[in-house]
Amino acid sequence: MACVRRASAAQPLRTDWPRRQSTPRLRLPLLDGAAWSLAEQRGHAVLLNFWASWCEPCRDELPSLVRLAERERGLRVVAVDYREPAGTVRRFLDATPLPLPVALDADGGAAKAFDVHAFPSTVAIGADGRVRFVVMGECDWTDARSRAWVDELLGRRG
Repeated sequence: MACVRRASAAQPLRTDWPRRQSTPRLRLPLLDGAAWSLAEQRGHAVLLNFWASWCEPCRDELPSLVRLAERERGLRVVAVDYREPAGTVRRFLDATPLPLPVALDADGGAAKAFDVHAFPSTVAIGADGRVRFVVMGECDWTDARSRAWVDELLGRRG
């Protein structure tokens, strides 16, 4: 897996989810020991941000995701750590607190189910439970383009 830094105006890359492709089922453990289920989020738009502590673009992107989550109360943002032991993630978060739910994709199965091949990648899921699009690469979730994507996800017209 590779990390994708925002290198130009063309980055990050947004791709629409194929209409006929179903949304994978997802149930992951949270770092705090609870379980997190995508099915239980029905009625809420969700961003699943696939990241890893070793990925510099992922680390750089996290603050803008936090600001987005704080600003958009109708949106649930979940940081899905890719294949790192819980202890490694805890040590990272001790140094860099992250006020988002952190789910553990210990075996990489969630990333595979959502066809994630590079980090960071963010999967946008509508309130109806359907994946709408995937954003690959480091993204400033506070810029105009990203705000338009979030407005679309939340069903707001610009």
